[in-house]
Amino acid sequence: MAALTLCLAGTAIADDLQTAGDPESLGFSARRLARMTSWFESQTRKGDPSGFVVAIARGGKLAYLQPTGFADHDRKIPMRPDSIFRIGSMSKQITSVATMILVDDGKLELDAPVAQYLPELRDMQVVKKDPVTGDATLIELEPARRAMTIRDLLRNTSGLVYASPDYADPGFGNAAIHALYGVKAPMRRDKTIAPFVASVGTLPLVHQPGEVWEYSIGYDVLGRVIEAVSGQPFDQFLQSRLFAPLRMVDTGFHVPEDKLSRLVALPGAQPAPLTDGDVGKPQTFFSGGGGIVSTVPDFLRFCQMLLNGGELDGARILKPETVRLMTTNSLPPDIHLAGHEAGPAYGTGWGLGFAVRTNPDFSWIPGAVGSYNWQGSWGTFFSVDPAQKLILVMMMQRPQHSVNGFYFNAIRRLPYAALKVPEVSAPTASTQLNPRELTEYAGRYDFGGSTSSLDKQTALLVDGYGWTGLESVVADTDGIRVIKPVDGGPAARAGVMAGDLITAIDDRSIKGLALEAAFRRISGPFNAPIKLKIIRQKQTDPLVIAFAREAAPSHSVELQVRAADGKLVVEATGTWSILDFDKGQATPVAVRSKDEFQVESGDHTRIAFVRDTTGKVSGAVLNPGPREQRGALAR
Repeated sequence: MAALTLCLAGTAIADDLQTAGDPESLGFSARRLARMTSWFESQTRKGDPSGFVVAIARGGKLAYLQPTGFADHDRKIPMRPDSIFRIGSMSKQITSVATMILVDDGKLELDAPVAQYLPELRDMQVVKKDPVTGDATLIELEPARRAMTIRDLLRNTSGLVYASPDYADPGFGNAAIHALYGVKAPMRRDKTIAPFVASVGTLPLVHQPGEVWEYSIGYDVLGRVIEAVSGQPFDQFLQSRLFAPLRMVDTGFHVPEDKLSRLVALPGAQPAPLTDGDVGKPQTFFSGGGGIVSTVPDFLRFCQMLLNGGELDGARILKPETVRLMTTNSLPPDIHLAGHEAGPAYGTGWGLGFAVRTNPDFSWIPGAVGSYNWQGSWGTFFSVDPAQKLILVMMMQRPQHSVNGFYFNAIRRLPYAALKVPEVSAPTASTQLNPRELTEYAGRYDFGGSTSSLDKQTALLVDGYGWTGLESVVADTDGIRVIKPVDGGPAARAGVMAGDLITAIDDRSIKGLALEAAFRRISGPFNAPIKLKIIRQKQTDPLVIAFAREAAPSHSVELQVRAADGKLVVEATGTWSILDFDKGQATPVAVRSKDEFQVESGDHTRIAFVRDTTGKVSGAVLNPGPREQRGALAR
């Protein structure tokens, strides 16, 4: 399906990000982009979510902009390219840019104590931790070893946390300290951020500043810092210094009445007060951590400014060196993103407001090393790959606490899978192979987690890390609750079910633990056993479920090769289609030479088979050359 053209009334905007160009000229296969469109259409037919808007830009030009499904399923209002979404935690990147504008202005120092600008946060105490378990309690406080800084707020190492369970996203902790944040420093719509920050000053920090990465209210505090330094309300500063210069015409803290028809409806039950989605009225609490609304075209312009080194259409927002600093990992090796002991194995660090890819073989971040991204809990996602000059933006609207990784996985895989590979000339002479020779190539080939060599995803088994399949959990008062175990994963096979409440791990209670601390208990070596005590709804007695940690699955991309009717046929049988090989559809390949074949139609994907020292086929290579992808034979 052809990409749609976006038309924005009003100010003149550069056509490069307004009108979709020819995807082939921008390095994409139109056929494989259509495959992406079909995937999102198939999801909308299931109704959860009811609609998407997806955009791809490359080299500063719009390659794809596609609305799918409904902005309001009940009222059958179709999604538009400029539909307005609650972007949740993608507000944090906007707040980080606003902060760095003041750094570039010379009005704010990155390593200055936050209390230099907000005296109400001076001399904050820190919760003392159990020296054996590392768990925090409220029994005893100790002085901070150093003051938290502006840099700490930007990189989530301030020692501040999110509240739970009163905050709308309780997945980041459930200890008493988190509940205390919700009681003593609530985010209230009828207040401004000034009294909120003053309340934060009466609370202890959960971690010593600079020592632990934990998602927090730091970006809301930064909004108040910006007010104190600039002398403007946070919303006005954003409008004058960021949104207006970038012509982000539909971005802000509320949706004006004349634009309400474009606001995407929220499905399901309404969550907690601050983030109840009631953005149709002017706000007083300007949440820099999660309160902004925007559109895909607006956010695409924000990302293009970053990719351009801080400038777009003549508007200079940040210095190039500032953008490089923000999008470079700032965490030392002993601080792991999201508390995982195997943090470096995830290949993901944190800059000043952005998650950053650090490992060429595996990462949460799509693309090359140096790519950066983030997402919002309502179902929004963006990624910037400087190596490919590629921007991906996807927006949908689902209830907070939903498991959105399934959709985020699609937007990282499908665009990279649509990038063209340079073709080579056809063979000058044909080679004939007899049926016996063709059967040598038969078998299943595992290509790991990558749909493109430009977004490599090898098996996750680094430093002995073991996998449980318990990624989708949230904190609960008495432990952690399973949203949904990974299908076919160790926990699911052992009998763990969605809705289960895990109260103990290896006979140790996890009641009162922050989610990061619970994850540390879940993590463990490959093949090491783990025992879970579980409370299940409608069952009186607790369950005990034990299993062994395993290697993470690597077969997101699999090809099944077989001989049929005197030809070799190839079919994608894993999670994703790849190149010319569609999932569930056998594709014949023609002989190029011994051990090398080619699809005669489509994008002419080549497949070359590799032999071991004994001469037996042991693997396959797709499109041999700089962009090749290697798979191993697993008969």
